[in-house]
Amino acid sequence: MYQQVLDPVADSLGWSSLVAALPLAVLFVLLGGVRMRAWLASLIALAVSLAVAIWTYGMPADQAFLAGTEGAAFGFYPILWIVINALWVYNITVTTGHFDVLRRSFASVSDDNRLQAVLIAFSFGALLEALAGFGTPVAVTSVMLIALGFQPLKAAVLALTANTAPVAFGAMATPILTLGKVTGESSDTLGAMVGRQTPILALFVPLVLVAIVDGKRGLRETWPTALICGAAFGAAQYVTANFISVPLADVVASLVSAAAVVLVVRLRPRPSVRPAPVAGGAADEPTPEFAARVESGGERDPRAEVARAYAPYAIIIAVFVICQIDAVKSRLDKATRTFSWPGLDLTGPTGKPLSLPTFNFNYLTTPGTQMLVAGLITMAALGVGLGKALRAYWTTLVQLKWAIITVMAVLALAFVMNASGQTVTLGTWMAGAGGAFAVLSPILGWLGTAVTGSDTSSNSLFGALQVTAANKADLDTVLMAATNSSGGVLGKMVSPQNLAIAAAAVGLDGREGDIFRRVVLWSLLFLAGMCLLSGLQSTGVLGWMVP
Repeated sequence: MYQQVLDPVADSLGWSSLVAALPLAVLFVLLGGVRMRAWLASLIALAVSLAVAIWTYGMPADQAFLAGTEGAAFGFYPILWIVINALWVYNITVTTGHFDVLRRSFASVSDDNRLQAVLIAFSFGALLEALAGFGTPVAVTSVMLIALGFQPLKAAVLALTANTAPVAFGAMATPILTLGKVTGESSDTLGAMVGRQTPILALFVPLVLVAIVDGKRGLRETWPTALICGAAFGAAQYVTANFISVPLADVVASLVSAAAVVLVVRLRPRPSVRPAPVAGGAADEPTPEFAARVESGGERDPRAEVARAYAPYAIIIAVFVICQIDAVKSRLDKATRTFSWPGLDLTGPTGKPLSLPTFNFNYLTTPGTQMLVAGLITMAALGVGLGKALRAYWTTLVQLKWAIITVMAVLALAFVMNASGQTVTLGTWMAGAGGAFAVLSPILGWLGTAVTGSDTSSNSLFGALQVTAANKADLDTVLMAATNSSGGVLGKMVSPQNLAIAAAAVGLDGREGDIFRRVVLWSLLFLAGMCLLSGLQSTGVLGWMVP
């Protein structure tokens, strides 16, 4: 058994925090400064976290390594299980040529690549986040942007930056449902509070996207459409999260924002500045009909083919919604198996057993399995044979090989830090700020997501700590818990997990550091805004926003 220690360095929480932060510092310096490959940087940071756990925190080596193996397993299942199956569905549409049809359908809305970035990276990406999450929208939308003429690096940056406002409600609101479990607060109330924070963020994200695409000119010429898109998304997310259904918040918001963009473009058509190509591109072994249509230069696809191109996403929505029905969900949940990770025995600083060694194998209720089922149905809908589907699956695994190593290494790092007490040391040190903790609270969520790549994991990590700190500082517990999730969404774009997935998707393996440097300033800028919002919501200025 290992009992966590909060202040192993000179009995000082401050000095201990500096040492506890070493693995994270090494990880981000290697990524952003040295430009090291993400998988190698993650393995080195993992080694540093093990060294700190064993030699500074006094954690037995076997316990430290066991924690790492559990983290690696969690990285593969359920996180990579979701990403792999989601990308497999995407690759099926690529092999049949229907991805090109979908791409041309999006491009037909507008040939202005700035608005295409908003529609695809933000609105369509939000729908993918709502259904699957865990890196899926970054992988799919970045490839779609490349097919529309964007450079790979810019496509990755756009996809990562857009994957912010929807994240808290991603995977059918899994982060918020998890937050409710670890804090004891109502998930509906937490969802309502998050729905009063992230919609404000959503207002600005499309504006940032057009600025990334075309600088000041992009903002000057397309800000009305971008602003309407963000406002429509934010309003729909707020209304759905507060008055309809927390799990459906992103589904509704993504569809409303996409409809808003289409409507504005139809009502106020503008000449394109740099039209993006709408023919040729991403299809792998397209059917002769599709190839002929591409070569013909812009002939409209038959409505039946357009319907089939959208079918996989309609199927995914249907499967996920059905699996959210209480009767269906309870039946599927009976197959869940829960067990303690063999040999791992941990207690917190107070001697209370930790839940970290508990591993849930929910192989029917996990979004990854539901995505696999949606893929099987998609095979039938698109007429894809077993051989072609298996080749697409192998292509997916090859495409993600370095991302798989990175994700498993980063989650191993996160679990070692959690198990040894390094994470709790950092969180407890920040919680000592008293009333000022309301301003620092989003940073804790950002940190958790930046390390684990998951807002869900960040909420598991720091949700309870946020509530404890709120009670000590006489702050609203719902506000602080929800802020952990809202701040966490901003760490998504700089997490090594997401960087690795983005790099793999656009063919920039080994250049994760370049992508990191392009997104980190936006991440920190958004984080500063969220800190300001949280601080004001803890006072009489915006306290009326807290449910």
